[in-house]
Amino acid sequence: MIRFWITFLRWVELFVSSCVHLLYGFYIFSSAVAGDLSQALSEYSHKSKVNNVEVKVGNLVKGDERENNAKDLPPIVLVHGIFGFGKGRLGGLSYFGGAEKRDERVLVPDLGSITSVYDRARELFYYLKGGQVDYGEEHSKACGHSQFGRIYEQGHHPEWDEDHPIHFVGHSAGAQVVRVLQQMLADKAFKGYENTSENWVLSLTALSGAFNGTTRTYLDGMQPEDGRTLKPVCLLQICRIGVIIYDWFDIPWLKNYYNFGFDHYNMSWKKMGLWGLVDCLLGNAGPFASGDWVLPDLTIQGSIRTNCHLHTFPNTYYFSYATKRTTKIMGVTVPSSILRIHPLLFIRVFQMSQWRHSLDVSPPYKGYRDEDWLDNDGALNTISMTHPRFPIEHPSRLVENDADCQHLQPGIWHYKFVEGDHVLFIINRERAGLKFDLIYDSIFQRCRKHVFRKKLPTLPNQIHH
Repeated sequence: MIRFWITFLRWVELFVSSCVHLLYGFYIFSSAVAGDLSQALSEYSHKSKVNNVEVKVGNLVKGDERENNAKDLPPIVLVHGIFGFGKGRLGGLSYFGGAEKRDERVLVPDLGSITSVYDRARELFYYLKGGQVDYGEEHSKACGHSQFGRIYEQGHHPEWDEDHPIHFVGHSAGAQVVRVLQQMLADKAFKGYENTSENWVLSLTALSGAFNGTTRTYLDGMQPEDGRTLKPVCLLQICRIGVIIYDWFDIPWLKNYYNFGFDHYNMSWKKMGLWGLVDCLLGNAGPFASGDWVLPDLTIQGSIRTNCHLHTFPNTYYFSYATKRTTKIMGVTVPSSILRIHPLLFIRVFQMSQWRHSLDVSPPYKGYRDEDWLDNDGALNTISMTHPRFPIEHPSRLVENDADCQHLQPGIWHYKFVEGDHVLFIINRERAGLKFDLIYDSIFQRCRKHVFRKKLPTLPNQIHH
């Protein structure tokens, strides 16, 4: 009888979680459509009015001046997380809540929303430098997808090199994408670009960065035994089926509006046919069969596998904001608020705060303790967000006051705790209020004033090595 009720409650939880996620996805999509319609009507109304020519000319001159000044600044690149989107997707909706408007030169690339961290890092490189995305011959063959992807006729920062480095700001899995990209640059992993180095990255700021994995992946359906495969019935299975069908129908206007990023897998009905769809749904083909998608990268085991190859480099500035929506009451970890936790995350905040690793399964690393992983923001465990810890802990320093940020040291992860859930920094600026403004203002201020790479002056007839 007890087993029956446990099974029943699990089915109820799966039903509620699925409905909440679907409703929120519909809300985001409908908000984007409504915003586009409103903008189209506004533009139509504007065209019908007669504008003053002198005002137009004056604004053009000022705009040109601002554009020239912005070109002298190193760009700040905002990298979205899982299920995210960049500029040009979902109409005029901003993943970063409009934060990109707070600085003169900010780029917001559109990468695969649930593709693997590796694939997204490759896409980010070509988004900036230009050319056709090359996922690498070895990786492409191993995962069963095309070696080449999207073509960028013009890179968004083609002059990118050690003398023209970039600031990166990554939310959630986006922070790990930047780390993988920096390692690729250090390893000279891009064919035709033998001069890359880790110094192409000037700074990395992580917003709830997914550095060490999350226990939520197991709650959503990843098997804790290996961190790669899915449970037969779970939220991620519903997600998997939905993504495959979405890509198979391949409706152009819909995919232009939102794309999961699996075009290089050629899952369209035009290329794989009906039997190809069946093969993907059965788990015999596609990204979910090969494990080349983001969720395996976000398990604790997957993050450890990735971190084994990633370094913290001595000339790059690192800063991370670690979010938390839990507190302790009489020694028990519980959600710290009800009204201030996003409905999408409330159930998961509670579940993650009560997480216990199965005794029947080997722990993901030596010295693992459940109590270290209880504090969370509804998507990631707080321990995962401060700095890379597993399998080797990287140098770090806790920052308690913003005044301590005046003199950052490169090669060290500076981290600060923030009371908030996982979507504090994104989508809805009004929800976060003043905290949103203060955090992004401090990030852009550090990038523009406090974080820069000093070079020794070169005297006449003298060259520094």
